[in-house]
Amino acid sequence: MLNCVIVDDEPLAREGIANYVREIDFLHLTGTCENPVELIKMLDENPVDLIFLDIQMPKMSGIDFLKIIKNPPLVVITTAFPSFALESFQLDVLDYLLKPITFERFFKAASKAKEYHQLINRDITNGNSPEAAADYFFVKCGNKYEKIILADILFIEGMQNYVTIYTDKGKFVTLLYMKNLEQNLDSRFFIRVHKSYIVSVNRVEGIEGNEIFIQSHRIPVSRNHREQVLKQIVSKNLWVK
Repeated sequence: MLNCVIVDDEPLAREGIANYVREIDFLHLTGTCENPVELIKMLDENPVDLIFLDIQMPKMSGIDFLKIIKNPPLVVITTAFPSFALESFQLDVLDYLLKPITFERFFKAASKAKEYHQLINRDITNGNSPEAAADYFFVKCGNKYEKIILADILFIEGMQNYVTIYTDKGKFVTLLYMKNLEQNLDSRFFIRVHKSYIVSVNRVEGIEGNEIFIQSHRIPVSRNHREQVLKQIVSKNLWVK
């Protein structure tokens, strides 16, 4: 269960997001705020795992809040302005939702937050600190080292000695072997579906025939992997009459 807070100066916007939160069984709404000043006080008083944060608000903007807060909870931006997306992602927000927000898009962001939260906290039960959880890694793309957040990954495509990592923020091509990458990914969250593809389990939107759908992408499933794919992705969460 993720404890979440909604921060928005518009009452109708707060209520709309609150209604979405109530529809998702792994989210628990702990409060709403009209601006980040109220939020800062709330964070001092209550445990919060996830913030749904508007940008343009009185007293303090969402961007300004992100710049001054130290070690914030997970943040999903909810705004009517697309122009702040790049700056928001540079401040490590988890997702960026443009109003009007559909429930489907909201649910994807919430699921992403759930996955990310699990990645951060998976070692706590073994006595390790949250900082020990491997929630990101770096790859070298040309002359630059790129930070890849695990929860951002959609799927990975292998091409001989190279892999292309498809994420919410774009794709990254790096010199790596698929086998080595697969060995370092948590098998609870990532699954090999083809000799050339690894997908993020929680980002799969549908399976039809021998194809997996993730956003606008269609990823092939090989015959050798199909049974395990259906077992891990579908069977455990299949609702039938």
